[in-house]
Amino acid sequence: MTYAFIQDVPIDTALYERITDHLGDEPMDGLLMHLCVRNPEGGLRYIDVWESEEQCARAFDERVHPAVDAAFGGTRPPVEPTVTRLDVVEVRGPAVGVRSA
Repeated sequence: MTYAFIQDVPIDTALYERITDHLGDEPMDGLLMHLCVRNPEGGLRYIDVWESEEQCARAFDERVHPAVDAAFGGTRPPVEPTVTRLDVVEVRGPAVGVRSA
């Protein structure tokens, strides 16, 4: 089942770039879309769409959290930013075709 969320993170673009440098270019299994935009209230906002919540959790354990740890110099902050789950009706685009929730 498609899993999507919004996450507001209190970081700037320089730290975001360090994180993405540590992630590397290899695609993450199950990631359909990652969008990072400036949050009008400060920081950045991530909008992610995954094939499943399980694939997202595995990618965070295996790739995202280690990259964030490295970007923060060894250990990320102790509190994870709040994730707001989105109620997906449909995902459409050239990379995914059409997926219903």
